[in-house]
Amino acid sequence: MNREVAHARFRELIEELAADARTKRMKQFIQHSDKSTYDHCLDVARHSYFFAKRLHLQVDEAALVRGAFLHDYYLYDWHTHNDHLHGYHHPEIAVANASRDFALSPKELDIIRSHMWPLTITKVPSSKEAAVVCFIDKVCSLRETLRRKKIR
Repeated sequence: MNREVAHARFRELIEELAADARTKRMKQFIQHSDKSTYDHCLDVARHSYFFAKRLHLQVDEAALVRGAFLHDYYLYDWHTHNDHLHGYHHPEIAVANASRDFALSPKELDIIRSHMWPLTITKVPSSKEAAVVCFIDKVCSLRETLRRKKIR
């Protein structure tokens, strides 16, 4: 698949969720540094998709992109939420919110639920898609956090 086709396919996969008023609420909340949760989730979805392509992984592209985009769909500012265990709790909050607002497959739910592994030690990714999102989320989060440190 050439680059233009892959980019067009990613846009096709993300378009409906990214344009939804409910997911746009994530723009109100900062994830890391100055990046909104919406932009973080969009980055994780994009990088997960292209990582899987680069490695020629046979994945369910729609589940990969949808699960990645909704992985932090918890809809609050975790910096002021007074939940010191946010890292442990937010995957289940994201699952509850996402399943309330969207029809999700079991694989998409697993992607969201397991993205914080190994912090959430019992929520091991059970598919290639979930493993990719788990890894890419950490890469994106680290980059965002280091960027914050560099700015200061």
